[in-house]
Amino acid sequence: MSFGTHAYLPDPRNSEIEININGSLVPRAKAVISVFDSGFMMGDGVWEGLRVHNGSIAFWPEHAARLREGLMALDIDLGISMPDLKTRIHETLGANDMDDGVHIRLMVTRGLRSTPYQDPRVVVGAATIVIIPEYKTADPKTAERAINLYTVHVRRGRPDVQDAGLNSHSKINCITACIQSIKAGADEGLMLDPQGFVSTCNSTHFFIVRNGEVWTSSGDYCLGGITRSKVIELCKAGGIPVYEKNFRLMQCYSADEAFTTGTFAGLAPVGTIDGRIIGDGKRGKLTKRLQQMYLELIHKSA
Repeated sequence: MSFGTHAYLPDPRNSEIEININGSLVPRAKAVISVFDSGFMMGDGVWEGLRVHNGSIAFWPEHAARLREGLMALDIDLGISMPDLKTRIHETLGANDMDDGVHIRLMVTRGLRSTPYQDPRVVVGAATIVIIPEYKTADPKTAERAINLYTVHVRRGRPDVQDAGLNSHSKINCITACIQSIKAGADEGLMLDPQGFVSTCNSTHFFIVRNGEVWTSSGDYCLGGITRSKVIELCKAGGIPVYEKNFRLMQCYSADEAFTTGTFAGLAPVGTIDGRIIGDGKRGKLTKRLQQMYLELIHKSA
């Protein structure tokens, strides 16, 4: 049975949470949006996944900047300032008495449409802002248990087709990649860019370790990952050679270690890619070291 980097420990408290929809708190069971909402109807919106540690949103400035960039790219008016949005998030956390071990899905769509049509000129309301906080802790085994990746046929799109740099609601290419990897018995899909170089995974970023060097993709065809950028910064600060570059799938098969990064689980080791065992198939020493460095960074930022 496969498992992913987003495996988590169920928490019964989540059945009673209140969700913030456009500034109003609504019990989970009654939290709904209209079928005419742009996000539901067209996948027209952007989102952020946030972690809360000791009452603070980890790396909020970076997440806010990425959200702002996505909103501007899609020409969506948030309707409130970023400081007000942050206040709304903290009010939602306060209403749920949450301060640690929390994952937030922040979603912004273009708002209500008057009719089912893609033209944004049929939008008749302000942006829809949804804040879903959950008690959600990554399965502790994810940090040690190496996952299995499968290289899928679905490519990361060029910026002139569907810009992978946009954290948009429209994730169908990532979903089809995920489906293919699951059908192949893997945990997550490894995706190539249009030129055939390694890009990213369907829901996380991807790194390999070769001869003491850390490699990740050029970043040209993947989302500007916050955790990805923090790991790169940690490598530089720790004297670990790190490179954002084009590299081939064949170079992954002979890597000493591999790992993924993401907001939810942090760093997760990779054991196999397309059935090839990476290193000894277990969490590598450098991966373990970077995991510890990342946890220390999160605690400092809180």
